[in-house]
Amino acid sequence: MPKDKYPWLPSDLPHLEGFLYPNTYQLSNDRVTPQIIIEQMLKEFEQKALPLYQKGQQSMQLSLVEWVTFASIVEKEAVVSKERPLIAGVFAERLRRGMRLESDPTVEYGLGIRQTADQPLTYAQVGIESPYNTYLNPGLPPTAIASPGLASLRASLDPEKTDFLFFVARYDGTHKFSKTLKEHEAARDSIRRERKSQQ
Repeated sequence: MPKDKYPWLPSDLPHLEGFLYPNTYQLSNDRVTPQIIIEQMLKEFEQKALPLYQKGQQSMQLSLVEWVTFASIVEKEAVVSKERPLIAGVFAERLRRGMRLESDPTVEYGLGIRQTADQPLTYAQVGIESPYNTYLNPGLPPTAIASPGLASLRASLDPEKTDFLFFVARYDGTHKFSKTLKEHEAARDSIRRERKSQQ
């Protein structure tokens, strides 16, 4: 991408993951190229996401890449939109306390896989070294793991204040939030038992 066209785009990005704004685009059939599509998505990011960042960056004190990366994790973790601010709040609090994020989607991204209810991540997979593995590495991964939508971008600029430090996904897409590791492990075990009883 020409730097003069998108001066806000960091020049050292290894790829455009996170900056290709997710939306429905109307494209003409004649002479559509990947370059045209990419430019349209970058323009949409510039018009919709960039003003949000410029207005609210002081609240989170994150660089543009860090903000998009943080929001991409929220995007992948949150199935139910109303939970986005709380999920962002949990991650913000973990970062504030110097805790690892321990986010499954970052591991999935690093391994190029997607877990399912029937095939969750294994302990062995969570132990595989990767710059994206937030179980092993502190802080944020090096780049975004998805292209976050507006709701995740907003939630990441204004995370809900919370004492929750953990959450585990229920099978309906919602999450059970916990303040301690003991509570979290009990919630996880309860959800697993519930799943087995329904099979």
